[in-house]
Formats: sequence, structure tokens, C-alpha cells
Amino acid sequence: MLRISEIFFSLQGESTRIGLPTVFVRLTGCPLRCTYCDSTHAFSGGQSMSVQSILDAVAKYGTRYVCVTGGEPLAQKHSLALLRALCDAGYAVSLETSGALDVSGVDARVMKVLDIKTPGSGEVAKNLWGNLEHLAKSDELKFVLCDEADYQWAKHMLSDHGLDARCEVLFSPVHDRLASRDLAEWILRDHLPVRMQVQLHKILWGNEVGR
Repeated sequence: MLRISEIFFSLQGESTRIGLPTVFVRLTGCPLRCTYCDSTHAFSGGQSMSVQSILDAVAKYGTRYVCVTGGEPLAQKHSLALLRALCDAGYAVSLETSGALDVSGVDARVMKVLDIKTPGSGEVAKNLWGNLEHLAKSDELKFVLCDEADYQWAKHMLSDHGLDARCEVLFSPVHDRLASRDLAEWILRDHLPVRMQVQLHKILWGNEVGR
């Protein structure tokens, strides 16, 4: 059994799968408290569901793409079984994870979107750097940036760890805190080998829950 905050159908708002119709399975609970968190409603509550009942709910939407998110999905031990079951059912599965918990047990068929926590997040000390060794070329690293200090920190991490050689690297501005244009100009100025992304769902629906 897993504790599920919500299951909903929307457009993927982030990652290289942006814009694709996707079923989101949001698990309840998270050990982190990032300053910019936009899913605090998932910290508690939700309902207990079996893996099979989750599969049944996902199947109703008739789409190929499934994103398992949170909260922090890996905080629930049965999340690994859910990810395997979704892959076995033929879905293209992505996992949004904070990077604070071990990803080594995640099914290799899952596209891991691993969020490196910046100083501005308030949770930089929680980064589990050993996770970098478990990334495949098909995975993605994401930096959510609060300000220029976060940008400079992320730029150094990119260089120090050779991150762009490991997988796709995404730089994203915190909605309503860092101007997208500013981030775009910094990336161009510094010739960074990263993909800038903005949150499509925020542009379309604002902070509406379940979209």
C-alpha cells in the first residue's frame, strides 16, 4: 500500500517531456521543506492505495506518460514497486525526486529527474551526491534557482562535477521569485551547456492544485 495525495491528468510542465499529456501520481509525504515548495498540500493526508488500484486509476486516462511525484516519492518504501509495475504495464515513466534519498534501487526503465537543492532552497545540506553515480544518459538533473547567488552556485556545481557529461541539465527559475528573462540572459552570457525551462503548468493554470 502507498499513501497517495492525488492522481490527475495534465500537461507535463517540466523536464524534456514538457507539454506531453501525462498522468501524475503524487505521493504523500516529504522529509524536506524547501523555501519555494509548491506542493505543501502533499505533506500529509491522502489515501492508502494498492499498486493495482493505482494502475487502474492511471489506465482510465489512456495516455502513455506517467510521472510519479510528491512530496518525495522515495520516502515511501513501496514506491519502487509502483515504478516497476508502471514500467511493466508499458508506460513511459518519469520520477521527480529531491535528490536527498538513494535512487540506486529505481528501475532502470524510469527516467529520473533529480533535483539538486541550491542554497536558496534551504535544503542544500540534504543533497546526496552519491546519487550522481546512479544517473543514466536518459535521466535529468534539475536546479531550481531562487536568485543570482543560486545561479552562480549551480554554475560551479555544473563545472566541478562535469554534470552535463552525465545527462541533461535543467535550470529553472522559481516562479515569481526569479525573472525568467534574467536567467536566460545569464545562461547565454556564460555559454552554459544547460536547458532552461519554465513551468508550463504555472503559465497556463497558475498555482491551481492538481494541474
